[in-house]
Amino acid sequence: MDRILTGRPERSNGALTIVALAIEAGVPRNALTQRHLDLKNEFYAKVKERGQPTDAETRLRKQIVRLKELREKDKAELEQLRADVQGLVRVVNQLTLENHQLRKALSTPDPVVRVLPILHTPPQHR
Repeated sequence: MDRILTGRPERSNGALTIVALAIEAGVPRNALTQRHLDLKNEFYAKVKERGQPTDAETRLRKQIVRLKELREKDKAELEQLRADVQGLVRVVNQLTLENHQLRKALSTPDPVVRVLPILHTPPQHR
């Protein structure tokens, strides 16, 4: 514990975590998290006395910032998608109305059918 807290680890990466403490002590992690809670609590108390956040806390704070940024991005995308859906619903309604009108016109006796001229476009040379 002292080696980690003084910045002179011999076996671990020196992180202020229980995992690093277990590696430094040469014991399984669960030895500190299940059997020797007093040592785990003492370690965290000493880390807290230093006034520095633990590596886990620093990592989690960075992750929180990243997740908040992603949430804002998703929020903006969701707003755009909702606006797009409203526009698409209007278009579908308009096309449904036009389709209904065309079917009605075709179902009348002697519907007027006009042949449209075919526009020939000259082949393009590459």
